[in-house]
Amino acid sequence: MKLLSKNKLKLLKLFYDHPASQFYIQEIGRKLGKKPGVFQRALNNLYKDGLLLSEYKANARFFRINTHNPIYNELKSIVSKSALISLIFVLTCSGTLQALDNPLSLSDAIVTAFKNNIEIQIQDKELSIARADILGAKSEFLPVLELNAGYTRNGAVASTLSGGKKDTGIFTGYKNDNSLGANLSQVVYNGGFNTANLNQARLSLKTAEETLRAKKLDIEFEAKRLYYGLLLAYETERIAQELTDNSREHYEDVKNRYTQGLSSRFDLLQSSVQVSLTMPELVKAKNAVELIKAELKKLLNFKQQQELEVIDKRLNYSLTQIKEDDFLKQAYLNKPEMALRTLGIDISKWSIQMAKSGWRPLVNANAGYDFRSNSWGSMINKKHSNWNAGLTLSFAVFDGFSTKAKVDAAKLRYSQAVLTKENLVEQIAVDVRQACLDLKQAEQVIDSQKDNVGQAKEALEIARISYDNGQAKNLDVLDAQVSLSQIETNLSQGIYDYLMAQAELDRTLGKSFLGGRN
Repeated sequence: MKLLSKNKLKLLKLFYDHPASQFYIQEIGRKLGKKPGVFQRALNNLYKDGLLLSEYKANARFFRINTHNPIYNELKSIVSKSALISLIFVLTCSGTLQALDNPLSLSDAIVTAFKNNIEIQIQDKELSIARADILGAKSEFLPVLELNAGYTRNGAVASTLSGGKKDTGIFTGYKNDNSLGANLSQVVYNGGFNTANLNQARLSLKTAEETLRAKKLDIEFEAKRLYYGLLLAYETERIAQELTDNSREHYEDVKNRYTQGLSSRFDLLQSSVQVSLTMPELVKAKNAVELIKAELKKLLNFKQQQELEVIDKRLNYSLTQIKEDDFLKQAYLNKPEMALRTLGIDISKWSIQMAKSGWRPLVNANAGYDFRSNSWGSMINKKHSNWNAGLTLSFAVFDGFSTKAKVDAAKLRYSQAVLTKENLVEQIAVDVRQACLDLKQAEQVIDSQKDNVGQAKEALEIARISYDNGQAKNLDVLDAQVSLSQIETNLSQGIYDYLMAQAELDRTLGKSFLGGRN
């Protein structure tokens, strides 16, 4: 076998990139952008060397790669490396070789959205507030120690002499009254208010955690919508570009045939109009890519001028086994909104106990020790010291129905919380059913279209060959091009719809793409 020439490399690269496909000569010319005569000799040599196989169909000669050739794998490696070296050389010399700033995967996009989203940052602050509230609620169970000091100037004090005798049992203070002391107070019982308040604070922390999880699931869903939307936009752009390229190639073919007197002017005009019709859709597809990129940048808090690329370029999916009953159980257990409704009921229960504390007695204990003197210098001694201790019990006999009103309101909020949870239970069942139906519908669309893609490509090839041989009309080729584009579009939309149905189901189940509970 002779050394690989430039034309042989291009031909082998085409066939190695499409090992399961076969091409006829005119089609190879369109894909390589050259006239068939340029590489006719290279094709024949590759066939003689056993690297290509050939057969005739519909009066046209087709070529395909010979995967059973003993040097198939080695030659494939050589061709791939040669193409890569050429590509790097071209890009480097033209100054267009730029390293992408870490192309994003879906998980990268979700993590970045979590990190930069303002609403998530706000909810993180709510967690800190909830933790501080727990510490505040615990402090109500601890005694309060106060240190105090003071000075009072009295205009007059009562005399300590009565009837000419010194009365040492009465002390009314000094004109210059200095005091220094400490006081300790402790709530012994306040009707269960402090206990209810602490339990509410703990539940509020869990509420903040579940609210944060719900917010993250919403942001994750939005990241999926935009990421998958970008992949769909890329796919739509590719399909529109291929339709435009195919239309242009066919137009050039018809134009050549027209100059040779083999095609009518009507065919030429018809083909030219077809090219014009594809252009608006291609422009629209390109704009859609840029628009969805802008929305994704906004979600990730990127600057609009910043480059954004994604790792994936095609829409891929894996089937989800539909088990509606299991989905319902998971949703009831894991959906953060369900946990929030349950927490709301528990918080309402403790609100009732807090309100009822107004009907119960209050018990407080206190103790103190202080010094009093008319001079700071002689204050700290036993003669000027005194202590006190006491216990107070109070009970509200009548509070103007204030406690009753609070209890009634708390009970109504509890009933409201129960109804809200019951309503959510029904809504979750509807959401799960909707997600399952969407999955089934999208799967049916995919199944109906994916097999037709190959058939549409084959139909387009047959239409082209038949037209080249004068056995088909120009309109047959144009219709086949549009049909292929429409089927590929339907398939891409079906895959996108399936991915979004999975995303909606995951959000309903409280399931994160990143795993765990976020």
